[in-house]
Amino acid sequence: MPVYEAARANMVESQIRPNKVTDERVIAAFGHVRRELFLPARLRGVAYVDDDLPLGGGRYLMQPMVAARLVQAAAIGRGDVVLVVGAGVGYEAAVAALLGRSVIALENDPELGRLGRGALVEHRIASASYVEGPLPQGYRTRAPYGVILFAGAVPEIPAEIASQLGEGGRMVAVLRQGEGLGRATVITRTGGLLGQRAIFDAATPLLADFVTTPGFVF
Repeated sequence: MPVYEAARANMVESQIRPNKVTDERVIAAFGHVRRELFLPARLRGVAYVDDDLPLGGGRYLMQPMVAARLVQAAAIGRGDVVLVVGAGVGYEAAVAALLGRSVIALENDPELGRLGRGALVEHRIASASYVEGPLPQGYRTRAPYGVILFAGAVPEIPAEIASQLGEGGRMVAVLRQGEGLGRATVITRTGGLLGQRAIFDAATPLLADFVTTPGFVF
């Protein structure tokens, strides 16, 4: 629909380009993917707002600018196999599929997965596939990955997921402790060692599956 096309173009020109996203492949991917199709009907009218969108159950679709900067930092090459952790409705997985070789969308909410699968079919994206399972365990079956992207903030990267990043790979996530601002971070594996650098601040909501409930303190 023309109204969505105009909103998508405005998202690219007013939210993504002005916020240090300069990779034309990334910009083209965000301009191509129809964000509204990844949302329940009640949210389609606000699909392109500059904010995280609540999907229910404590889950969110990431703010477009944050998603674009993370995807750019991941430097997804045409030969990369990508793991999206907490893929939710699959929007970031669809974008990644336009940039890499194949994408595993790891999700544990069947309803979000149903929405995402439908939207991927609408886009005729066959190189992204959903896997249902516990998010903190990643998906070792297809490891090692060239890129691992967290589609929500996490307090820290689980060792099990970090071990699934291949040599020369990039892992991108917003690392956030509690209520404060998080730090979008790039983690790389070089010579078997992991290194990390923070790239920008973000208030991305936490993925609940990675938040441990404190025990009693005596």
